[in-house]
Amino acid sequence: MATVNIKATLESDLQTVWEIVTKVEQYPTWRTDIQKTEVLPDKQFAEISKEGYRTIFAVTATEPCKRWEFDIENDNMTGHWIGLFTEKGQSTEISFTEQVVPKKFFLKPFVKAYLTRQQKQFVTDLKMALDSKK
Repeated sequence: MATVNIKATLESDLQTVWEIVTKVEQYPTWRTDIQKTEVLPDKQFAEISKEGYRTIFAVTATEPCKRWEFDIENDNMTGHWIGLFTEKGQSTEISFTEQVVPKKFFLKPFVKAYLTRQQKQFVTDLKMALDSKK
């Protein structure tokens, strides 16, 4: 299992950060790696990457403006993601932790680097989306 965590302080209020991160149907408007999202039944959604790769997410916990968790599944991996949101004055601190198990043994050496790159891109895109709201 690979575990990756990213923390960042965002120069935006907690409510705005929460809304942008949890409104998955809006992902294609601000995320550079997503072509499309689909809201599915039973608290699930799908992301389709720019390359056409589909990943399913099943929301397992929601505490508005505090915690958002989901299970992750695609052809190459299965895992769990935990997002923590903390108000810090006028800013918001985020801590995103992802634990993934590759389904194919030959992917194991690459999973941690892949997750790290994905998390950095998500935070970079999130900062740009927040900047555009100012």
